[in-house]
Amino acid sequence: MPRIIPIKELKNTSEISDLCHKTNEPIYVTKNGYGDMVIMSIENYDSTLKKLQMYQDIAISEYQIGIKETKDAKLAIQEMRKKYGL
Repeated sequence: MPRIIPIKELKNTSEISDLCHKTNEPIYVTKNGYGDMVIMSIENYDSTLKKLQMYQDIAISEYQIGIKETKDAKLAIQEMRKKYGL
């Protein structure tokens, strides 16, 4: 379940940092009752960016399939493994 805190609680930076690392989930910060920011650990942020990049690569691949611009599957998998450190 997402954790939501008001902006005035940002004074407790150590507690917020611990919570980000312990739950491995983002913390949503509100200002005047409305969503304002999201705080997350660096590890969670990096993981999210990698996923987004992978989704973008999949979308590009689907487009290339649609226009019949494909390449050998073994080569493509090798490139993905190298790119994402798999």
